Amino acid sequence: MNLIDRCIAWADPRQALERARARTALAHYEAAQPSRLRKKRSDNQSPNALVQRSAVALRAHARYLERNHDLTRGALRVMVNNIVGPGGIGIEPQPRRHDGTIHTEYAAALRKLHREWRLRPEVTGRMHAAQAERMVAYTWIRDGECFAQKVIGNAPGLVHGSALPFSLELLEPDFVPLEFNDAGRNIRQGVQVNAWGRATGYHVYKGDPRDAGAWLLSPSALKLVPASSMIHVSTLDRLHQWRGVSEFASVLTRVEDLKDYEESERVAAKIAASLTAYVKRTSPDGYEAPSKKPGESDDASARDLRMEPGMILDNLAVGEEIGLVDTNRPNPNLVSWRSGQLRAYAAGLGASYSSISRDYDGTYSSLRQELVEQWVHYAVLTDDFVGMYTQPVWQSIVAVANLSGVLRMPDDVDPSTADDCLFLGQSMPWIDPLKEAQAWLALTQAGFASEVEVIRRRGGNPRDLLDQIAEWRKEASERALQFTSNASEGRGTPSTTGDGKSNASRG
Repeated sequence: MNLIDRCIAWADPRQALERARARTALAHYEAAQPSRLRKKRSDNQSPNALVQRSAVALRAHARYLERNHDLTRGALRVMVNNIVGPGGIGIEPQPRRHDGTIHTEYAAALRKLHREWRLRPEVTGRMHAAQAERMVAYTWIRDGECFAQKVIGNAPGLVHGSALPFSLELLEPDFVPLEFNDAGRNIRQGVQVNAWGRATGYHVYKGDPRDAGAWLLSPSALKLVPASSMIHVSTLDRLHQWRGVSEFASVLTRVEDLKDYEESERVAAKIAASLTAYVKRTSPDGYEAPSKKPGESDDASARDLRMEPGMILDNLAVGEEIGLVDTNRPNPNLVSWRSGQLRAYAAGLGASYSSISRDYDGTYSSLRQELVEQWVHYAVLTDDFVGMYTQPVWQSIVAVANLSGVLRMPDDVDPSTADDCLFLGQSMPWIDPLKEAQAWLALTQAGFASEVEVIRRRGGNPRDLLDQIAEWRKEASERALQFTSNASEGRGTPSTTGDGKSNASRG
């Protein structure tokens, strides 16, 4: 009770108690109280129950829009291109010796092995590594999840794409049946779990379940793949969730309405372009039919009133006038309305509005601000993709190479660091290269950034760049060519400025 309640309680305890009870009943979150204008959202099912009921329908809907809607297909490509990129996720091995230094020889051997394996990394032999990564990311964003089985060693009919006996079998989520549940065996939506909810295996169809006769498939058509041999890339919205949900789940209704509305506007504009004019006749009292000439038809509508540029109509009868059909199409408000819907669509999907709509009107500052804020989201998705797919694949490559004898780990390498590496995702593009270059040059000269960081920010690999520069300068020297980048060579010790800094790098 507050002070007033206690004063009232001295004279009338019952009244004071009623006041306190009434105040307690009124204390609530306004959003939690239903009203005539606000429904009560009382559905509090578990995430797996929601996925069980909705994931397949959401997946099919997203696939339909990807096939038939240009904006959805473009949005998928924008996200995948910014998450994976044209060259895939870069890998820079960094195995270390026992003293903590990087074992450069072993790192170089791993890079060579990885470069050869990337040519044909999956069992069908139809895709290179970057293309396979984009397909996995494409399936993950659209369907909510994707599976990849690690195939190690010999298998019937399988020919590995390189000397490394390791390949990937990429699987769409349909191969792990969402409807397969067995509480007695701890099978949840096709996933075998232990008492802690950790996946121990995946029940996978041996063939594509969507082929003819798929409805006849039974659990005997499934195989159990251990969790150690399966990579599961998924979008999880809640804790304790086993299967993924499409990234388009929250924007499907909006983009479907946008698709239907744009189609209606296109049809209306097409019809409007086909209509020209009409002959309007007043009341019968003022209308006089045109006189019929010999040989003409009795049908007055047979007159030739075709529209031509600059024509003058002088053969209208009394009581007739020309009217134009005004359909108000194309709709002048369509562009602004569509822009607002696309902004909401991009926000829900986590993609860039400018990239989805191809609307790049704006100042340098506004475009850069959008790029900076959006790039954080792409970086988070890239980190998720690396953790769920790229890193497990790399760890398997190093382990299989060592165990199979294709590339033994040297004795002076710390085993716990054998698969250490630096994953290189896509770098944020430069909007104004001149301004960006000047800014990074100033940071580098001031010691606040390194040349290696600048190279990686531009999407390059420092080691590859050094090799290219060395090879290029060697070939240029053999041909007696001189460039500004090596102008100081051949003149003895590079000159220095008054502050003691060398001019060799400023050539």
